[in-house]
Amino acid sequence: MIVDERITDYIASLDEELPEYLKELEKHAIETETPIIRKDAESFLRALIEMKQPKEILEIGTAIGFSASLMAEYMPVDCHITTIEKVEMRLKEARENLKKIKRAEDVTLIEEDALTALKKLREEGRQFDFVFLDAAKGQYHAFLQDILPMMPAGAVLLTDNVLQEGSLIESKYVIERRDRTIHMRMREFLYEIKHDERLVTSIVCVGDGMALSVKKRS
Repeated sequence: MIVDERITDYIASLDEELPEYLKELEKHAIETETPIIRKDAESFLRALIEMKQPKEILEIGTAIGFSASLMAEYMPVDCHITTIEKVEMRLKEARENLKKIKRAEDVTLIEEDALTALKKLREEGRQFDFVFLDAAKGQYHAFLQDILPMMPAGAVLLTDNVLQEGSLIESKYVIERRDRTIHMRMREFLYEIKHDERLVTSIVCVGDGMALSVKKRS
């Protein structure tokens, strides 16, 4: 927990309730310890969707389909979501969960490795005005190389889990050896998006840390 748990619980208590099918999906994820975005991150994502009013959303990391379902519930009527996942165990649930949403026809699930799928989308000339990145943390830098060319001016990139429970501020020598590569790569990724001249980026203490980047218009 990055910020005081009492504060996040209080903020969460103010939120309006999710539709029943999303509440059930959220409950299932918690009971099965399946990682999904946290409660405060849900409302942040919803607010950004409402503000941006995107036409084309790209999600990297479908998992069981919770975030895609959430975005589909609140996105504009003329919006489409493309979401990417490769883990078969999660895909099995995602396929079923995405069938249950009201706008299932407006969501395309790509069942493929994200790097491969992103390169294909880029070669096809696809453009996305809202991108939600929530996949393998050690691959964020690699994903970015294909994501940025597909973002027109004014497009939004929202990256989840960037502060890693607050451990990102620690020296790599106090991080478990098995986690040091991800720790190093995440630091490099955050430095990159904060210093890339094409982006304006703010890192916020929402959920497990989210980076909000906007593609510059000039």
